[in-house]
Amino acid sequence: MRRLLALALLAAAPALALEAQPRTLDVDGARLDYLLRTHPPDAHLQDTSTPIAPTSALNTAKLINRHLAAGEIEEAALLSNAPRRRYEVFRDYRSSIGEEEFRRVFAQYFFPENRLLAEVAIGRHRLLIWRLKHGEHLAGQYFVEVEGKFLMDDTPSETRASLRRILEAYRSGKIRSSD
Repeated sequence: MRRLLALALLAAAPALALEAQPRTLDVDGARLDYLLRTHPPDAHLQDTSTPIAPTSALNTAKLINRHLAAGEIEEAALLSNAPRRRYEVFRDYRSSIGEEEFRRVFAQYFFPENRLLAEVAIGRHRLLIWRLKHGEHLAGQYFVEVEGKFLMDDTPSETRASLRRILEAYRSGKIRSSD
């Protein structure tokens, strides 16, 4: 019976993640309309036995973090809308902190004590907001849908700037996923 209930919850999890709540944030007199999605508490955990395609922001984040935790910066950079620039950023970051720490930084996204708090959507753009227990930090990852797949969004835009304002509102406590 327990196993049947667990299977039913796993089957329902993707549907829960797709349910979006319309939200509005007023920042400096500007109104930002966005959709907020929440995911199950274990949505960030990786299952290396299952192939992942970049068909959602979360799947792309998992792919990127998986590559970076393995030190594969070229593969991770290819999942960006500006791959050459993203490769340089990853390479420079790895050089500044060392290979071992670089891998640890990105492996932590899969730690059970960390959590994906929210997925924020504005049009084709997404922001994933993570609570990383190591340092009690809220981290953000930006994505954009391009031709049916999600890529890390490394191109400045008005929408990306709006998502950044929403992340700052989360960090300051002005908004929460449970509001």
